[in-house]
Amino acid sequence: MPQVRPLTPESLAEELAERIAALATAGSEEGRTWTRVAVDGADAARPGDLADALVEPLRLRGRPVQRIRARDFLRPASLRFEYGHHDPDAYLDRWLDAGALFREVFDPLEPGGSGLVLPTLWDPVTDRATRAERVPLAPGGVLVLDGPLLLGRWFPLDLAVHLRLTPAALERRTPEAERWTLSAFARYQAEIRPEESADMTVRADDPRRPALVVNV
Repeated sequence: MPQVRPLTPESLAEELAERIAALATAGSEEGRTWTRVAVDGADAARPGDLADALVEPLRLRGRPVQRIRARDFLRPASLRFEYGHHDPDAYLDRWLDAGALFREVFDPLEPGGSGLVLPTLWDPVTDRATRAERVPLAPGGVLVLDGPLLLGRWFPLDLAVHLRLTPAALERRTPEAERWTLSAFARYQAEIRPEESADMTVRADDPRRPALVVNV
């Protein structure tokens, strides 16, 4: 049975940071150099806020952190919008450049990897490459990736956290101009079952009162 505990946003970040730091320690003992974490959730669930909130607690625990945002690894507009600007299937299947995330972020953090990570690839506003320089993530460091629809892509994650919104909350908190994405999230829920795929789920209908669900 899953365990569910109400928390404040601050205590949630502290608890997750403690678990990630423990994973990093165990990984070092097992020969793993870096720890890879994803915070998965619709934009309405604010996954970036939680991912950002992990940075300082992890650094206070002696862990270097590299933040990566999925929105900086989208495909060019010509590919994202090949089937129109509001195609939910394309949003789920084609917008994120998963191959680039493997190549530029995850592969360098594999055992024996260089540790040199590309922080951004593509600016979706200007629709141009960011031309960012690769940055080193020190041994023992933590990669924290956030974004929607991240699970089910075979990313080599050591911890996956899913921010869950009920369908009603997702619709309520999604801006009108973005509600065309709702069917993509419904398909994601049906096909990927993120609550089962993730190591930890956070019920995030009320951002002021998150509840942590741990699959045990």
